[in-house]
Amino acid sequence: MANVLDLRRRIRSVKNTRQITKAMKMVSAAKLRRAQERAMAARPYAKMITSVLTSLTGRVDLYDDASGNLKNPLFVTRPEKRVLLVVISGDKGFAGAFNSNILKTAFQFIGGNPDKEIDVEAVGRKARDLMRRRYPVAEYVEKIDEQGTTRPVRERKAAVEVTGDHPGMLLKLETSRVHDLAESIISRYVHEEIDAVYVVYNEFKSVISQRLVVERLLPLIDLSAPQITGATEQTSEERERAAEAALSAGIELEAADTAEADEEAKKFGTSNVDYIYDQPAEELFAGLLPFVFSVLYHAMTESVAAEHAARMTAMDSATNNASDMIDSLTLHMNRVRQAAITKEIIEIVSGAAAL
Repeated sequence: MANVLDLRRRIRSVKNTRQITKAMKMVSAAKLRRAQERAMAARPYAKMITSVLTSLTGRVDLYDDASGNLKNPLFVTRPEKRVLLVVISGDKGFAGAFNSNILKTAFQFIGGNPDKEIDVEAVGRKARDLMRRRYPVAEYVEKIDEQGTTRPVRERKAAVEVTGDHPGMLLKLETSRVHDLAESIISRYVHEEIDAVYVVYNEFKSVISQRLVVERLLPLIDLSAPQITGATEQTSEERERAAEAALSAGIELEAADTAEADEEAKKFGTSNVDYIYDQPAEELFAGLLPFVFSVLYHAMTESVAAEHAARMTAMDSATNNASDMIDSLTLHMNRVRQAAITKEIIEIVSGAAAL
C-alpha cells in the first residue's frame, strides 16, 4: 500500500502532465483556427477550377474527329491493373486515432484489391514510417535503351511497393511541393505507368463534422463532382467529444457558410453562354494540371485542419482524465493519511490505558 509521500509525488507528476496536455490543447486550438481559415480559403479556388474545367469539357469536343481518340490522356480509362495510392497522414502523434484510422483505411483499400499492383505515395511521417515497415521500397536500375540513353528502369519485386514519401510536407504546406507531386502523378499516368490514382485523407467540414475519404483522382471521369469511392463518418460519441473540446477552447462548431460562393462557382460552368476559346482544344486540355493540383492541395489542407482538431480533442480528453486521476489520488491520499492518524491515536490511547 502506497504511503502519503508516494501519493503526493504521484499527484505532483499527474499535475505536471495535465499542465502539458492543457498547453498542447491550446496550441492545437490556435493552429486549428489558422488551418481552418486556410482550408476555407482553398475551397473557392477548387470550386472555380472545377467549374471552369466542367465548362470546358461541355463546350469543347473531347474526341479527335480524325482518329476518334480522346484529346487528353487524363480522360483515358484503362483496366486498373496498376494503381497509385496517395496516403495523407500526419507528421506527429498525440492526435488520438487520427493517423491509425487513415492507415487502417489505406490497408483496407490495399487488402480489397489483391489482384492489382499498388504503388504507395506516403504524405506525412506516420504513413511513411508504417508503410516502409510493411512494404518494400521500389528500386530502380540504370539501363541503356535502344537509343543508347541511360535511364532508370524500375524492377518490381512485390505487388505493393512504396514509390515515394514526403515527410514534413504538411508541417509547412507549400504549393510548390504539391505542384511537383501533381506533375509527377500526371507524368506517370500519361506514360501508362499507372492506370488509376486514389487519395486517402481525412475530409474536414467543421470541428464536429469529419470523415475518412477514398477519392479517385485519375482518370478524369466527371469533373463536376468528386469521385468518392469510400467514406467513413464520425460516430455520435466522437462528435460530442469534439464539440466539448471545441467549446472549451472557444472555437466555433460550424464552419463558415460558403453555399452562396459555391452556387456562384457552379453557375460559371452551367450558364448558357457561348465562350470563344483562342487556343485549340489540345492546348486547353493540356492545362488540366491545376485540377489535379487543386484536388491534392484541397485534400492536404483538409487533412491538416482535421489533424489539429483531432489533437485538440485528444489533449482535452487527456486533461480531463488527468483531473479525474488527481481527484481520485487525492481522495485516496486523504484516506491513507486519516488511517495513519487514527492508528497513531489508537496506539497513544492504548499506551495510556496500559499505564
